Amino acid sequence: MKKTWRILDTGLRRAAENIALNRALLEARQANEAPSTLRFLRFTPSALLGFHQSAEQELNLDYCCAHGVAIQRRITGGGAIYFDETQLGWELYLQRNDLGHPDMQAISKRICTAAARGIQALGVNAQYRPRNDIEVDGRKISGTGGAFDGDALMFQGTLLLQFDVEKMLRVLRIPAEKLSDKAIASARERVANLADLLGHAPALELVQEQLAAAFAAEFDVAFAPGELSEQEQNRFDAALAEIDTDDWVHLQRRPDTERPVLEAAIKFAAGLVRVRVNYDQARGRIQQLWFSGDFFVSPRRTIADLEAALRDSDARAVRQNVAAFFAEREVDMLGLRAEDFSAVIEAALAQQVLAT
Repeated sequence: MKKTWRILDTGLRRAAENIALNRALLEARQANEAPSTLRFLRFTPSALLGFHQSAEQELNLDYCCAHGVAIQRRITGGGAIYFDETQLGWELYLQRNDLGHPDMQAISKRICTAAARGIQALGVNAQYRPRNDIEVDGRKISGTGGAFDGDALMFQGTLLLQFDVEKMLRVLRIPAEKLSDKAIASARERVANLADLLGHAPALELVQEQLAAAFAAEFDVAFAPGELSEQEQNRFDAALAEIDTDDWVHLQRRPDTERPVLEAAIKFAAGLVRVRVNYDQARGRIQQLWFSGDFFVSPRRTIADLEAALRDSDARAVRQNVAAFFAEREVDMLGLRAEDFSAVIEAALAQQVLAT
């Protein structure tokens, strides 16, 4: 007889409520107060910080205020993201013994491959792409990530329904050149929406049904609709009292001077490469970086993928991280080398050394 897991649809909620539910559900699963659970969720317009991030450093606060974008802090690490009604969130709350493998990369592959099959059932060619994305013909349609709390796992994904990347770009603090019409058009080319791919916006119920069916098949379980238990409701109330506050949102508060924007440009034989680096001085990490210049790279998405791969990375490991990135893919750069990208990043980081 198959195991039965719970399915929750918590609907459209404020960011504070969704984050408080993250904590409540994860704590309850860790304490064995609740069954393994698939949760569907949606956000009113929200800018979500990673746990270790500062709003002043990561977000365009004036834009958020003017456009009614709530600011919240996640209980997990990672970078700032934008969430609104045009995305569907899905989350799995599991125990280690549900997974069959202790390695997070293997877990990500298993869950993302299952999610891709659910999206395929809607009529699009979705595929898992390491390390934790789902894409359609090279365009990202879902990002994912997971975190353990003891023996309990919270694995989260987002699915783009009718998402427009421009608002996300304006919410985040990024260089002005990334907000040009050309840059926005380029960013749109790298993501895919179900509505665009299908020619219509699919019903939420259908999307959820197909994702649930794919997870049920992958883990050989049956899903049954459920509600929050009394223990989970108590945990939610306690979490919300802490999270729905300015103290939580600004738990990490660091001025821009601690995360300077460092720049460098080097003319190589194969072309000019320029980089801007947001550097977290306190933690010694590259928060984010952007490349530009006069060089050729194919596939075109390679540079955007490299920028994503180096987000929130150890500044001391630039060469290793860049080399690992290019080792995993075939790229035509007409003479430009992986170490050239490392060199220009290191030149930018050296500006901070000279200033201290």
